[in-house]
Amino acid sequence: MIILLMLVPLSLMLLAFAIGAFIWAVRRGQFDDMDTPALDILSDDTSPPAQQGTRDRQASVHVD
Repeated sequence: MIILLMLVPLSLMLLAFAIGAFIWAVRRGQFDDMDTPALDILSDDTSPPAQQGTRDRQASVHVD
């Protein structure tokens, strides 16, 4: 029974911390745009990045 005297205030402090963290996240704009990050992974890149080794080999080849 004495454990309840410790667990109840501890759970209330944890609840207050969770509510505070949620309010902080809302004020910082963490939940403003929930759709765009999920859709970004589905879009293709327009061009693949150039590889350094391929560019060097092409520069050293002479066409007559």
